[in-house]
Amino acid sequence: MKICIITETFPPEVNGVAMTLSRLADGLTSRGHKVQIIRPRQHRKDQTVAVNGRLEVPVRGLPMPGYDGLHFGLPCPIRLRQLWKRDRPDLVHVATEGPLGWNAVEVARRLKLPVVSSYHTNFHSYGKHYGYGKLMQTALKWLRYVHNKTRATFVPSDDVLKMLNEAKFQNLKILGRGVDTQLFSPERRNKALRAQWGVDEETPVALFVGRLANEKNLPLTIEAYERMKVIQPKLKLVLVGDGPVRKELEARHPEIIFAGMRRGEDLAEHYASADLFLFASETETFGNVVTEAMASGLAVLTYNYAAALKYIHNGENGLAVPYKDSNAYLRQAELLITDTALQKRLKEASRASTLDISWEKVTDTYVDDLTALLQ
Repeated sequence: MKICIITETFPPEVNGVAMTLSRLADGLTSRGHKVQIIRPRQHRKDQTVAVNGRLEVPVRGLPMPGYDGLHFGLPCPIRLRQLWKRDRPDLVHVATEGPLGWNAVEVARRLKLPVVSSYHTNFHSYGKHYGYGKLMQTALKWLRYVHNKTRATFVPSDDVLKMLNEAKFQNLKILGRGVDTQLFSPERRNKALRAQWGVDEETPVALFVGRLANEKNLPLTIEAYERMKVIQPKLKLVLVGDGPVRKELEARHPEIIFAGMRRGEDLAEHYASADLFLFASETETFGNVVTEAMASGLAVLTYNYAAALKYIHNGENGLAVPYKDSNAYLRQAELLITDTALQKRLKEASRASTLDISWEKVTDTYVDDLTALLQ
């Protein structure tokens, strides 16, 4: 098949959407399919280039407010028509719902190209964090309008599918997420890195990985750490990632280690060199960091939705408390740091429960779904 993916974000940008689409693109090309990626320019000098067997086509974009380093694409109907008339794809996959994505849906439909979409980000739930809370229902209506123009909308988890069904989204299909258990592994634990953090092998380290932004509920993560530190004074907290609230957090919490953005093996070493994973975000559609932490052999504490709902059995291979129950989250954080036997049991079980979660299976399911839609 020839598949064109339209997205506002793609590597080297670091986020769950970019990583997921990159994995899918690699999986498709490894199976002999032709993949074209249309994305906003990340730099002024960006040019059309072949990378890992796929063709990346940059188009005009503007910086995304509140998200440093990300751009949203601008409509480019003439460019899209030229590209698709010259080399007609079998299917167009619109992965993001901005001006570029919506424009791609319209152009594809006019050219009678089959078009699907995917739902990656709960933008309508970000409203209270970015000052547009009153527009949340309007945002949801816009998302529904865009997605219902496509033959199918791929969603990452059962609870997102249920939510969107209730909101009258149509033709929903599950497109799960994998985890690279060779990259994310306890074997990448690094004593030298732990020494940089000022800890020995007996000192517990709690970790957060993600964007340092309001929607990640970092105040609860830090409160959990502070309560745990009362019980275990040597406990360290490491925050991996960057974002708009980093400077404010660094000023308020000089005792926390801010590791900045990490990628690839470096990121995997940061996971494996910690012991506990604290993730209190309430806005995830999946949360790849949860399965990456589990694959790295960490004891995970999170809310029982998205990735955790599917993969964590509370008290067996992680701790997953009722969604948005901050008091329960704090109580379980205190239990986790107090009960070292529980820590050990969760760490061993978390790794084992990820060994069958492969990107190969995800890609195979995706290809089967696309083939069925085309037929």
